[in-house]
Amino acid sequence: MFGRRKLAMLVAEFLGTGVLTLVFLSVQRSTIGVPYFVALAAGLAVAMAMLVVGEVSGAHLNPAITIALWVARKVGTVTGIVYVIMQLLGAWAAYGLYTYFVNSSLQPIGGHYVGRVFVAEIVGSFILAVGWGAVAFGRVLSNGARAATVGVSYALGIIVAAAAGIGISNPAVALGTRAWEIWGSMGWGTYVAGPVIGALAGAVVVYGLLFRPMEEAEVVASDKAVATPIAAKTASKTARTKTATATTARKKTTTTRRKK
Repeated sequence: MFGRRKLAMLVAEFLGTGVLTLVFLSVQRSTIGVPYFVALAAGLAVAMAMLVVGEVSGAHLNPAITIALWVARKVGTVTGIVYVIMQLLGAWAAYGLYTYFVNSSLQPIGGHYVGRVFVAEIVGSFILAVGWGAVAFGRVLSNGARAATVGVSYALGIIVAAAAGIGISNPAVALGTRAWEIWGSMGWGTYVAGPVIGALAGAVVVYGLLFRPMEEAEVVASDKAVATPIAAKTASKTARTKTATATTARKKTTTTRRKK
């Protein structure tokens, strides 16, 4: 049933991604559109979204993150598909709103495939995804800490990715900034494939398969270390009780025979 909760989740992803894209465009296309200011603005936007709607939808705001969390089994298939659709629609709506503000259309900025840009987007998204992995797998618990972790991770990822390209690390934002075209060939190999691969590597491979099992193994080992002596004492006590019971039964049998 499509209730208020599910509607709120979809609206949260739509508005959150739209606001992020609008902030990205406003800073990127301004006179201070250097990567450091773009990264700071985008990081703050993501942190704000995490604080405002993080408890509603998780505030993914990024198809690459949603796909990575789906692979990690943190998001259902239907939810993941709908999230990605709403994120792309939110970014496209932000593009329309921004062009209305400036009263002009935007020229494509993605260009053709370049290997350096592809690798840079992978690395930038990897940094973001490692931070997201800490949030998704329960390492970071409070709302403020989650917002700070994701916001800082995204800001750092943009700064690193901007060394070779535009520095977006988000297919939805790439769509809204015209670095990627759905019905064209521009941006698919750099601003779509790059972030998805980086997110999978950071959230699933590195954090999900390396960091998380290590923590769980330590907890399990600790539990076993505590449980083993207790189990041994319990077994020993049970054995002594059984022995004492058997001895008492033999004594009673012997006494009864003597009386007869």
